[in-house]
Amino acid sequence: MGDVTDTDWLVSLRRELHRRPEPAWCEFYTTARIVEELQALGVDDITLGPEILTEGERQGVPDRETRDAWLDRARETEVDDAVLDELAGGYTGAIATIEGGDGPTVALRVDIDGLPQREADGPGHQPAEEGFRSVHEGYMHACGHDAHATFGLGVVRAFADADFDGTLKVIFQPAEEVVGGGRPIARSGHLDDVDTLLAVHIGLDNPTGTVVAGMGGFYAVSHLEATFTGESAHAGARPNAGANAVQAMATAIQNLYGIARHGDGATRVNAGEVAGGTASNIIAEDAYIEGEVRGETTDLMNYTRDRAEQVIESAAAMHDCTVDIERGSEAPSAESDDAVADVVADVAADHGGVTHVAPTGELGASEDATYLMNRVQDTGGLASFVGIGTNHPGGHHTATFDVDERSLGVGVDVLTGTIEDLFRDEHDA
Repeated sequence: MGDVTDTDWLVSLRRELHRRPEPAWCEFYTTARIVEELQALGVDDITLGPEILTEGERQGVPDRETRDAWLDRARETEVDDAVLDELAGGYTGAIATIEGGDGPTVALRVDIDGLPQREADGPGHQPAEEGFRSVHEGYMHACGHDAHATFGLGVVRAFADADFDGTLKVIFQPAEEVVGGGRPIARSGHLDDVDTLLAVHIGLDNPTGTVVAGMGGFYAVSHLEATFTGESAHAGARPNAGANAVQAMATAIQNLYGIARHGDGATRVNAGEVAGGTASNIIAEDAYIEGEVRGETTDLMNYTRDRAEQVIESAAAMHDCTVDIERGSEAPSAESDDAVADVVADVAADHGGVTHVAPTGELGASEDATYLMNRVQDTGGLASFVGIGTNHPGGHHTATFDVDERSLGVGVDVLTGTIEDLFRDEHDA
């Protein structure tokens, strides 16, 4: 294996990516910088976004103006314009493939997008104090995807010049935060020859030194947008002449949270963004809800979504309004395979930087790695979602989120060792 524990290289790379976070489908600089590093590591087989994303399957794609603005930002940096040209339109992400000898195909999936979250700039926040705070105000890596991309490149570095029996694919996936990038990659055919898939996440309230070998408890999720249309009228003189879209929206919100829980497992509903009306003296003609539903299984999510749509339509009818419901990004549930988690656990147990190995864990949230996991499992392979613990001062998706950089080497070593064992064990079998 190559040098996988060059901590200075890992830290420098992670900090560089941290400084330039980009939201879903706008990871132009990030993808181009990853490609640059892959080329420096001697990787010849690099497949870019347009070739790894099934047309028509992307979810949560922002408007063209937003994508173009982020592309222009990337062009202001020193990354390769030719690579950026290939990513235009928001076709971001890449797959690096390294061919060894005859043997199984193992894939590692890491996500690369940031969040629309302003990063803290006060005392005690290490990125601010040490000069790698986000340069894109209002956006940051608040979930550790900068560390994930670093894991991916660290694993590539380990195998780039190594002798091994098998094929390694490292998938640098865009748009996880909007559960948008997993589906087009899963349906692209690039996973259909994969025998084992590893996906990875840092933190998740597990401290530095902890490794969770196989996580389950992925909630299936579906995003919804409901647009209510009523009729305006003077709120003082003729309130009876209007049809109040805000009232319909408010009724819907109240009743969404009253959806009966299901006896088969946990469900969730949330009205995350709501707005409506134009002035205090006008009966509101328009209002909207952007929300989501989740379920412990895909069937439970479907149950909650069906009830949510029924609630929204009934609220509109109650107040003489119409409503248009649009389904947005969604992702299914998934489970890790014990056989793969056992390999991760054995490798982690032998690592000096690991103080605790949890054979299994529950995510209790949603992740579109589930599309990739399900695809590999449906085609006869195995998959596991691995948690690499890290101390973080703020929770995920908060302004003070950061990672303990000691966890970078731990993550790369555990993933590399697991992949080595998967090549060896599956080849021997």
